[in-house]
Amino acid sequence: MTIKYDNNGLVPAIIQDATTKNVLMLGYMNEEAYQKTIETKQVTFFSRSKQRLWTKGEESGNFLNLIDIKNDCDNDTLLIQVNPVGPTCHTGTDTCWKTENEPSYGFFSTLEDVIEERVSNKDTKKSYVASLFDKGINKIAQKVGEEAVEAVIEAMDSNDELFLYESADLLFHYLMLLKAKGFSLKDIEEELKGRHK
Repeated sequence: MTIKYDNNGLVPAIIQDATTKNVLMLGYMNEEAYQKTIETKQVTFFSRSKQRLWTKGEESGNFLNLIDIKNDCDNDTLLIQVNPVGPTCHTGTDTCWKTENEPSYGFFSTLEDVIEERVSNKDTKKSYVASLFDKGINKIAQKVGEEAVEAVIEAMDSNDELFLYESADLLFHYLMLLKAKGFSLKDIEEELKGRHK
């Protein structure tokens, strides 16, 4: 791999969780740190403040286990994918931006948050979600069954627009059922990962 180091012999290294795809931190590597990372499979940086090599986790045990290294289009920035062991930041947070290193499922995660908020507010007059939760898990499960049947019926028809509409209803109500049972998409992901060979 061709790497263009700066005038100080360093290259920025963006550290990304290989699973969640969240950016965890930014560090700098010199050639020696890069080579040690490749050899040990644990990310090593050149500490600009200590002026020495520094393997992330050498004191805390919170290592960054190497999965992959990519170079950008100009060969002057590295993207390093890792499996982190514990929090990445020295302050004890998951990332150096004080964010949790949780997976995101895009808009589906937003919907999970909306469902959570509506259930917490319990405004059954203004919120369909709150009113459905107020009726209990049996009613939520029944709605999932109804929406599943409607999606199946539309799947056998030729109207793709109605099929997508009913599929969206099914997924939305399924997210509510997961919440009612105390689960989330993350739990479903873990179950499916466990089945994957």
